[in-house]
Amino acid sequence: MKNRFIIELEHLPDEGRTFQGELPGETFDLPEDDATPTGPLLYDLHVQRFGPELLLRGRLEAPFRFTCVRTLHPFVRTIRLDDAVIAIEITTEGGIDATEALREEILINFPADPRCDDADEPMECEIDPRYLSVDKSPPDGLPTPPRAAKDDRWSALDGLQNLKDRT
Repeated sequence: MKNRFIIELEHLPDEGRTFQGELPGETFDLPEDDATPTGPLLYDLHVQRFGPELLLRGRLEAPFRFTCVRTLHPFVRTIRLDDAVIAIEITTEGGIDATEALREEILINFPADPRCDDADEPMECEIDPRYLSVDKSPPDGLPTPPRAAKDDRWSALDGLQNLKDRT
């Protein structure tokens, strides 16, 4: 397994070439409290040069362990992009490192609110009713959170409402 995806321009034919391979999960370099890669980034891309740009088209996929926003349970979901299209500007002749472009393409397709019912092996995504103490009656033993007191900080804004009428 290689650690970088380098495209050598001098070996790239005019009609392009297909590249298949994988990059290690460490390529993503995510913080500890974020999603965790559970496998390599797999790619199957056709690469072709168009003037000052390289166009990469094809398939990308990488599995990650996410934490469900509803249940807080971990689950695995594979980010699959069957029709990925990436353009990379050619700034130098020789080798072009496309690793960061592949990494970013996967990361921008992360779910905004990961839920375990969207996992590779979907799970029931129900909030544990023990944590819904606002809707519970006191006999269940969970305290009801205190209600907010009347907040007078905003009352000063009510007076500004009539300023428009005075001018």
